[in-house]
Amino acid sequence: MKHFGLFYNYVPDIRERRAPFRAAHLAHAQAAAARGELLAGGAFVGSPAQGLFTFKCANRAIVEAFAAADPYVINNLVPAWRVREWLTCAGEEPLARALMAGSGPQ
Repeated sequence: MKHFGLFYNYVPDIRERRAPFRAAHLAHAQAAAARGELLAGGAFVGSPAQGLFTFKCANRAIVEAFAAADPYVINNLVPAWRVREWLTCAGEEPLARALMAGSGPQ
């Protein structure tokens, strides 16, 4: 399993436009969480309007499929998004532990 960050750029007036799609967006996120893929997700405070979702899954295609099927993306509330693989080295399940074993103090 790997960790990924999914970054969303929201439209500036996301709060005014999201109401018709919010329940479906949240259900989509909860389904990914129930499958064990989505660890956490939400919006950053302040401007610009952006969001971050963190995933633990086998590959980036899972994250890309999540974004492509998200009602916010489908309905143009997210004009741009990107996926970045994230090599974690601290926390509950650092995925870099195996890579770092034997390489000195962590």
